[in-house]
Amino acid sequence: MKKLFCFLIFIFTIHHLSAQTENYTAAIDHFQKNYNTGKYEEIFNSFSTGMKQTLPLENTKQFLAGLKAQAGDIKSKEFTGYQQGTYATYKTQFEKTVLAVNISLDKQNTINGLFIKPYEEIKESQSKTVNALTIYPKEIAEIIYSKSKDFPDNTQLSIALIQNGKTNYYGILKENGAIKPIENQNKIFEIGSITKVFTSTVLASLAKANKIKLTDNINPYYPFAFKNNITLNFESLANHTSGLPRLPDNLDLSNEADPYKAYHQKELEEYLKNFLIHGNKTYSYSNLGAGLLGYTLGLSQKTTFQKLVQKNIFDKYHMNSSFTSSEGLGGRLIKGYRKNGEIASNWDFDVLFGAGGILSTTEDLAKFANAQFDPENKELALTRKPTFTINGTMKIGLGWHILISKEGKEFVWHNGGTGGYSSSMAVNANDKTAVIILSNVSEINDPIDKICFELLNSTNQK
Repeated sequence: MKKLFCFLIFIFTIHHLSAQTENYTAAIDHFQKNYNTGKYEEIFNSFSTGMKQTLPLENTKQFLAGLKAQAGDIKSKEFTGYQQGTYATYKTQFEKTVLAVNISLDKQNTINGLFIKPYEEIKESQSKTVNALTIYPKEIAEIIYSKSKDFPDNTQLSIALIQNGKTNYYGILKENGAIKPIENQNKIFEIGSITKVFTSTVLASLAKANKIKLTDNINPYYPFAFKNNITLNFESLANHTSGLPRLPDNLDLSNEADPYKAYHQKELEEYLKNFLIHGNKTYSYSNLGAGLLGYTLGLSQKTTFQKLVQKNIFDKYHMNSSFTSSEGLGGRLIKGYRKNGEIASNWDFDVLFGAGGILSTTEDLAKFANAQFDPENKELALTRKPTFTINGTMKIGLGWHILISKEGKEFVWHNGGTGGYSSSMAVNANDKTAVIILSNVSEINDPIDKICFELLNSTNQK
């Protein structure tokens, strides 16, 4: 395979799976039959209303055609179980590779979640993991332990919990069959897509300084016409309503260990001139859009986006342990791992840096979270202002997703993931509470998000 194909549709409505095997069998059989015969519209018709809005028909066709070009037809599949109580996983043998096809169904048995990624055999725990977090408050220790006990050895979580004007840190290390406390709030992790919040914050700061307008098109900053004279504006890139696909067609993912490293200015300009497509201007999560936003912001100020982040974010909020490259960080950089326990490489970003390139600590991110509580900070308030309604339970501002807690309180949230790291961050600016979690293991966003939300809910009950 020349490229490694990984795709995710993020559905926020979590439901519990019970004895639904027949429904899932029918769904995966239907998917295989129509995928192999190229009847992509039939697959689209099996989506829920929310899925159809998130992944319009043309985007669905593009994704499935690209998957077939890289992986070939489906030859066989094997049900391996229900993951996190939300979706069914099938070990799927394609002509050219083995992938995990994950499908979630709603109560009407329509597909409301689809996740296709390389298949990995997960190492089973040999013994019960010991909870050694006795120095932490019992409720917090149990929330953390219950969701992290099955993580691989060498897992670290670095957690900041902000409430009542105070920031408390809770670090854990899984080692020798036990979850132990560790001080790691000043250790450095890749934060992945939480970077998108910072990219949008730079946009907000430039807008508040009257250097650009959110509704300005980005086209004038490029000395060529975009394909089909498509126009894109700053706000649509920040709130994922530009209609751009998740990734550019000319991104070569053959370097699985560091997929964005070789994507430079030349490739981005080639995409804009020759490959640019966009679907309906509704919400569709796009790494390409966020990366393009950051790069264009740099062009607009005649500098690099990395320098804008340093000046407008890191320096302003005294985030002295936040970086735009993993080089030279020494022992402070926590080594990343894959979910199966293998060591992972750090990711390097160039032109798409704005999509996920920042490295930071929970101490630094806590400074950024506390700044959200300042009523005089207009640029941060702008990022939290709704710009688009995704569905009945979620809106989006600039970068931030806007959700409602179990107690009916509004908070903003984003998570992130790279080859060896997962992260989650939630902020309730009204109650001045926040939770930040950085981990050194990839593909564990579901339990990390659950820890984040449960800890945030615990602050609302104090």
